[in-house]
Formats: sequence, structure tokens, C-alpha cells
Amino acid sequence: MSESLAPGSTWHRWEPHIHAPGTVLNDQYSGVDPWEDFLKACELADPPLEVFGITDYLSIDCYEEVLRRKASGRLKPTRFVFPNVEMRFGVGTVRGSAINVHLLFSPDDPNHVSEIRRFLSKLEFRAPSETYRCTKEDLIRLGKAHDPSIQVERKALEEGTLQFKVSFDQLREEWEKSEWVRQNCIVAVAGGADGTSGLQDSNNAFASLRKTIESFSSIIFSSNPKQTQFWLGKGVAT
Repeated sequence: MSESLAPGSTWHRWEPHIHAPGTVLNDQYSGVDPWEDFLKACELADPPLEVFGITDYLSIDCYEEVLRRKASGRLKPTRFVFPNVEMRFGVGTVRGSAINVHLLFSPDDPNHVSEIRRFLSKLEFRAPSETYRCTKEDLIRLGKAHDPSIQVERKALEEGTLQFKVSFDQLREEWEKSEWVRQNCIVAVAGGADGTSGLQDSNNAFASLRKTIESFSSIIFSSNPKQTQFWLGKGVAT
């Protein structure tokens, strides 16, 4: 933001977590033209939606589609969009859900799309008889292997995406091996029941893992006021 803010504090609306039509899981868009409805909602948002992250599961396909539509003249109130890749760690919370993690990538590098795809392809999910990479082709293969009755590729992609879990250790290892990722990506983790708070139990058996994941992350996603105060250092911890 290069303009002068001399009048005082000025708020700019950023939405880092928005799912677009066609998102792999939980696509709740409907109607005759879901993309037109989505674009209009973003363009007419008040306050103006200046920056937002297009979120999808293990994929940046929706992000690329938004880029194409912005290049054609849509989303003029928006300064830029960035990709937010959502995934699940291969560890369950006490409620049985997997830990929700997001990789927020900078769009500054002209080659960021290919770099992101290259990085994702290094992440693997090991099934009993096969190893699957985080690519669209392998996610479809995983979906069909998990449920052989699936014939439609879109359904197989959804099932494969649902089954694919990322190892925290592998993600950290690949992160440390890639200078590009370290310079162009921020890790965010959910702070609620589907995040690190879900690792707390009566025996405190996951305390070390929870702290490791939280220290690896730069952002905590939460709408809980108590968690907001805690992560601002205004709670029981400094």
C-alpha cells in the first residue's frame, strides 16, 4: 500500500480464505451461472474486497480460473488475489477430525503457479499398496483405488482429495529444502476444534506436537474471541 495514510488509520479489507465455484470439496455454489454470481458478490462487496485468497483443497485450479477472469476485466475493485492451498495433516483431533492447515502463497513471482505445482507434487500419501503424489492425476487414482465403484473422474478427484493426508514431518522437510517456498509461502493453521485446539486432551498427550505445529505456523485462523486474545499474548501466555 503505497498511498499516504496521513489522515490516520485506514482499514483495507482482506479475505484470505474464499472458496470459488468448482472448489474440490464442499462446493455450495449453485444456480445458472455460479461464476457470475461469485464475481458479482466480490465486486459489490462493501467495504470493497481489495485482496483475497482463493482457497481450494490440494489444488490451485480455482485460483488460476480467477486469474483468467480478472485478466479479462472482472474484479476491478480487487488489487490482487493469491492462492491459498488447504490440506489436512495426517493426525486426528480428539473429535476425530484431521488438522486443518493452509499454505498462503505470494503471487509476485511470474512463475509462482508452476512453482506451487512443483512443490505440491513432492508431497505424498502412502496407502497400503501404493504411494500417491499431490497432483490431480494421482488424487483421481487414489479416489478410484479407495472406492473402485467410482467411474466419474470428478467424483474420484473428490474422494482422493478427501482421503489424502499430509504428513507434518514431510511438509516441514520439503519446506526446509525449498528456498522458493520459504520466501513465498506463509503457513496458517486452524486454531479451533479442527485445528490445534483439537489436539488437547485430558492426558496432554499431544502437547509437544501441538506446540511444534503452532511454532511452524505464522498465522492462526480463528474467530473465537478467547483464542484471539491468547494469540495476541493477552491471555495466560505472553
